[in-house]
Amino acid sequence: MHAMQHRPADTYSPLYFLGALGAGGLAVTFFMYLMFWVPHGTRPVPVFEDILAALTTGSLALQAAVVLAIVGIAAATFLNVKYLLWNFAALARFQKTEAYTALRASNAETTLLAAPLATAMTVNALFIVGLVFVPNLWSIIEYLFPLALVAFGALGVWALRLIGDFLGRVLSEGGLFDVTAHNSFAQLLPAFALAMIGVGFSAPASMSLAPATVAISLIISTFFAVAALIYTIVALTTAFSSMLQHGTARESGPTLMVIVPIVTILSILFLRQSHGLHTTFDAHAEAGTTMVWLAQMVAIQVVFLLLGLTVLRRQGYFTDFVFGSKTSPGSYALVCPGVAFSVLLHFFVNKGLVAAGVVTKFGIAYWGVTAIALASQILMIALVLRLNRQHFGASAKGSAVPAE
Repeated sequence: MHAMQHRPADTYSPLYFLGALGAGGLAVTFFMYLMFWVPHGTRPVPVFEDILAALTTGSLALQAAVVLAIVGIAAATFLNVKYLLWNFAALARFQKTEAYTALRASNAETTLLAAPLATAMTVNALFIVGLVFVPNLWSIIEYLFPLALVAFGALGVWALRLIGDFLGRVLSEGGLFDVTAHNSFAQLLPAFALAMIGVGFSAPASMSLAPATVAISLIISTFFAVAALIYTIVALTTAFSSMLQHGTARESGPTLMVIVPIVTILSILFLRQSHGLHTTFDAHAEAGTTMVWLAQMVAIQVVFLLLGLTVLRRQGYFTDFVFGSKTSPGSYALVCPGVAFSVLLHFFVNKGLVAAGVVTKFGIAYWGVTAIALASQILMIALVLRLNRQHFGASAKGSAVPAE
């Protein structure tokens, strides 16, 4: 018990929800193996029966990939749920402290959006678990979509109330927002949460055959996508101005790459909407147009990855907070960009290059680009394990540094 009191994670910050978020994201990276390598007929996603068929009749390489994906999804989802529950318990204790009162009166109030963000990821991860491990799930899928819409509706209300509390406080009176502490992209966390909830709402659009369900999914996911884009543009421009004047806050440096997961989430959202419009409302998107659009999204990610890594390297962030003895809960924000980059590359290769006929599926060029996605995934697995040891180990020399 004494050793537990010295863990960096015992100096709590809502940013620890990003630890659960990152684990959930890893589950998605493993699902990409099944999504694009396992045949699943006319269904938009693979299900238990497709995976079982691949295990029994597929090539040795496919069987190995499927087994790895199944184990990876199970392990990552376990960590996701484990750290989500830990965070809720820790947040409940934190809410009774003076530090929480101070947080609600500062710029860092938006870190509370990490809670609905991580919870939305857990709902998505559990849906993946259902597809992979539950037989005959597809036979009742239409009954599950309304439940999913209700669940994400509750998360949406939660997120919007938190955002309303923050914006209502800082916009109703002047002087309540510290512009000098706005020198990072930490204020994009609300946009990240809105996008994650939006992509959850978009799932029925790509999978349901009921026009009413698809329409509801399209309309509500569009609202959250637009809200996320507006918030991103406003927070991004104001933060960049502050960074040019004051430099980037060192402990919040990883937030410079938060644009990467926002781009991936919104890209998947729009792809889901496009599929729903095609299958239900006979609106077609050309393969070449989709390929170029996905290339543009990947380009945005590369730009912000280069920006973030350049600043972090110049500030010595990795030396101190990843490989050194110092700890910061904001370090978990490093996981999301790598995970998101890996996922979007899979979509770019399969829904972009392959669909447009530019490369042959499972050819040399295919694996050349896919290897980048796999390398990013492997690095993020190592990073998650490293950060978990740092923050949840028995003891550490450094102290947790709450990120603004």
